[in-house]
Amino acid sequence: MSIHINVIKDKILSENYFVLRNITYDLTQRDGQVVQHKREVYDRGNGATVLLYNSQKTERSTGSPVSGCDLG
Repeated sequence: MSIHINVIKDKILSENYFVLRNITYDLTQRDGQVVQHKREVYDRGNGATVLLYNSQKTERSTGSPVSGCDLG
């Protein structure tokens, strides 16, 4: 089973220079367990980021498109 993210709530906290959002989402893990997370996210428009990955520690990161663009 793959990881699945379902956004529960997307609340705008600030619309100053950048938009600050509080996002609540359910993360369905590979074993089927659903865990709820809350994150504060700055929406700084279109851009790119580097997600670090270490195959020996099996670190993983999740990202969410928040700019309103279908591409992320």
